[in-house]
Amino acid sequence: MIDRSPIENCLAWQALEKGHSANSQLANSTVMERFAGWLDKNTAISDWNQLTLSTLQLYLSEQKEKRKLEPASMKLEIVVLRNLLKFLKKEKEIKQDLAELLELPKLFRYLPETLTIGEVDALLAVEWGPSPLGLRNKAIMETFYAAGLRVGELVTLRLESLDLNEGTARVIGKGNKERLVIIGKQACTALANYLSGGRPKLVFPRTGGEVFISHHGKALTTARIWQVVKEAMKHADIKKNIYPHLLRHSFATHLLSRGADLRIIQELLGHANISTTEIYTHVEQDRLRAIHQQFHPRATAR
Repeated sequence: MIDRSPIENCLAWQALEKGHSANSQLANSTVMERFAGWLDKNTAISDWNQLTLSTLQLYLSEQKEKRKLEPASMKLEIVVLRNLLKFLKKEKEIKQDLAELLELPKLFRYLPETLTIGEVDALLAVEWGPSPLGLRNKAIMETFYAAGLRVGELVTLRLESLDLNEGTARVIGKGNKERLVIIGKQACTALANYLSGGRPKLVFPRTGGEVFISHHGKALTTARIWQVVKEAMKHADIKKNIYPHLLRHSFATHLLSRGADLRIIQELLGHANISTTEIYTHVEQDRLRAIHQQFHPRATAR
């Protein structure tokens, strides 16, 4: 059987040096252990240095066929294996640099759907009422859009990270990286109302420091946030695919359409690579093209 200790060492190194989150660690561990299990079952390889490119390609080919993997899932599988191979090479467990020989599949880049500014106005105008949960839901929606947060960042937002006087918050994003986000005046007002008149009534003795809590005093789950967004979309009568990230996409697209610099948007979103942020330039170009075709007298043949 192949020695599993290099996998454990690799995961520990990724957590320490790269700051991988618990979710990333679990995903990486699953892929690595699946590969090791496949080696034990389908090959006579007992040493990592016996790995060859053909063995790796056979494994990936079988995974794609048996698990019906789409290109995005194949890319994840390959990226994890490449990182493992790089670690093995660094630790001199293998001699040949196999990581660079594994090619990543080309992905079709889906442009994210966004809300118009009018739709966002309607969404944020939804009346939730003066109850503690109503004040909470109002603050959730305002903060979500104002700061362009990921749903996980909203769930883990803590009281000590908020500075409503400055209109800022510090959030922990992907890779446990902290960044400063800006919270607009309306979101600050909604948060202040919730923190003074809503949250204190939801607190229990064991309630933690998360900003948004349930009626049991516990931190909200991402599923509950999703439900709040879905409810708001229903009340606003918006007929689009409903998911929390829609507000983050809209946040970025609206900033870009108002002239914000792409690098600033990248920083606000917490993207490690500018290429991830550049997708919003395509969204904006498509929007402008659609407007041109709709209203320009010579945009289409007559």
